Amino acid sequence: MADNAALVNALKDAGLLTEPRLERAFRAVPRHLFLPQVPPEQVYSDQAIAIKQGADGTVISSSSQPSMMAHMLNQLRLTEGCNVLEIGTGSGYNAALMQHIVGDLGKVTTIELDKELAMHAENHLADAGMRAVNVVHGDGALGYAPRAAYDRIIASVGVWDVLKMWVRQLKPDGLLVAPIWWNAFQLSAAFTPSGDGTLTSRKNTLCNFVVLRGGIGTPSLSVRLGTTPLWLDSSEAARIDTARLHALLSYDAEREHLSVPLTFSEMWSSFIPYLVLNTPPDFVFAKYQVRDSEQHPYGIEGMGFALLARGSACFIPLNGNGVIYYYGSADSFMATEDALKGWNAAKRPKLDQLRLRLIPKERGEPEIRAGKLYPRRDHLCTYGSRMRQHDRRLRTGDRIDGH
Repeated sequence: MADNAALVNALKDAGLLTEPRLERAFRAVPRHLFLPQVPPEQVYSDQAIAIKQGADGTVISSSSQPSMMAHMLNQLRLTEGCNVLEIGTGSGYNAALMQHIVGDLGKVTTIELDKELAMHAENHLADAGMRAVNVVHGDGALGYAPRAAYDRIIASVGVWDVLKMWVRQLKPDGLLVAPIWWNAFQLSAAFTPSGDGTLTSRKNTLCNFVVLRGGIGTPSLSVRLGTTPLWLDSSEAARIDTARLHALLSYDAEREHLSVPLTFSEMWSSFIPYLVLNTPPDFVFAKYQVRDSEQHPYGIEGMGFALLARGSACFIPLNGNGVIYYYGSADSFMATEDALKGWNAAKRPKLDQLRLRLIPKERGEPEIRAGKLYPRRDHLCTYGSRMRQHDRRLRTGDRIDGH
């Protein structure tokens, strides 16, 4: 039977509700009160649910997957009496969970850009008996100064950078959790501030959130191959020459297998992060998705990741158990194989070894012995860990094409 108890029990069995306060919150706050028009079997499944779409059908707001919410609330480490700011109210469900955890002595402020969604969330919270939550209609990029400083700040939207305004409104010993872009993916990172303005995260989880909208948004990270439903996402999307890549993909693909078979879990939580950190400078790493299950452009379907270079491109399905398709020369295939050998030799390091640092730009470019550096709006974002094979600084290379 689809109900709240079944959902909570499933989250507990998955090891996501080890903190008693968090379990009590999930049991006390029924999700269906925040999704009144959604069938119970969908509400109480572990999936994200779209609650508003744009004119082009793009999802602009959703109720997050409960297991990911539990992950992020574990990262946030809420305690009774905390003063919390949430960026991106959505349905209001996450704000209700947080208000239950911080109790009567705590405060939860949640900001929503969309006026209609803010109004609905306020009504949902009232129905759930959570009238103490302060719903603000406004641009979350600005934070909310009237209730600062905050013990905790959480963004329920994907961000390109942690904005300075949020850092200013966070207490020196506070904690900020946000899904931040990492190449072609998002990482839910738990940042702690230091006295010099640097933010550091040692606990990171792969995730996928609707991106921050408003005055300070996210640059375009997606490119579409012609009129096909094949899309590529990458922090280096500007380096992809779609016309020449289309010409390359128009040739027949060669089908091979990676020398080490990979399960979905190994691919997602271990090898992909390693490959991102060890992509050669003359290659572009990208995530791909065919957004129409009825079509297979260039013989490609589903989703996975790609490695692109001049005259060479390889596509590796996430569920392919190591199958690889390459077009043009075998350079991209061999680069993937080299990374695979390095990953195996490094004893298959996992994502939990990844470390993030956000360094204020005014401090200047840091010396990096191992890792990658990505310039962002307010920070220089560095990624490094024992997942690194050797020092290879990220540099902007030539545009990637098919010749």
